[in-house]
Amino acid sequence: MLTKEELDRYNRQIILPEFGEEAQEKIKLSSALIVGLGGLGSVSSEYLVASGIGRIGLIDNDIVSISNLQRQILYREDEVGMKKVERAKETLNRLNSNVEIQTYPCFLTEENAIDIIKDYDIIIDATDNFKTRYLINDVCIGLGKPFVYASIGDYYGQVAVFNFDNHSSCYRDLFPNYDELHNRENKNKGVMGVLPSIAASLQVNEAIKIITSTGSSLINKLLTFDILNNEFSTLDLKPTQKARQDSLGSFKKLSL
Repeated sequence: MLTKEELDRYNRQIILPEFGEEAQEKIKLSSALIVGLGGLGSVSSEYLVASGIGRIGLIDNDIVSISNLQRQILYREDEVGMKKVERAKETLNRLNSNVEIQTYPCFLTEENAIDIIKDYDIIIDATDNFKTRYLINDVCIGLGKPFVYASIGDYYGQVAVFNFDNHSSCYRDLFPNYDELHNRENKNKGVMGVLPSIAASLQVNEAIKIITSTGSSLINKLLTFDILNNEFSTLDLKPTQKARQDSLGSFKKLSL
């Protein structure tokens, strides 16, 4: 049940066609984990908290640096040198004190991934490296959790919903070979400042649609975009049994 204050706060969402109070209540009863508080995590955390998510987890072990401020809009100059999770929690609490915020001042690793991810309904991948994405994917497959993927670089981005159910695509369907990816990982970390905001906004939009069962989501699809030339396209992804089995095999090793 929504309080009067919540009805007022989320009024612009509630009055949307095909949304209503029922969808807002679903958001209130849901939880999300954001893995990484950089460019993507800065934006996705703010919009999820603003949307009225009931509980949110923030995981990152980095500190704010001056080079972050060009795109990581959650932080300010006087916070340089401070832990991101601490600054993020304080800022997000001021945005919406109704949301329960859990922080994890660490990186997601093979040792802690299962224990952390199991407590959340949906996972937001806001990382910047292939290894962690494979880890998120494999744990989400093993625990039956959907996760919303995004990747950015230069002027380009891509977003997808993985592991929506046992018959949908996963990260290994998009990138089946980790060794090949690792060998050609982009060493140029250049990124246009607004790009993470676009990708993260799309991620939160997908998360809300999944939570509320509204609209059509990027399930078995990959949305790619080029903000330099204003080009957006959607590619179909085909789920394979091999990708799921590889993921489950990796998950079982983590569980031992």
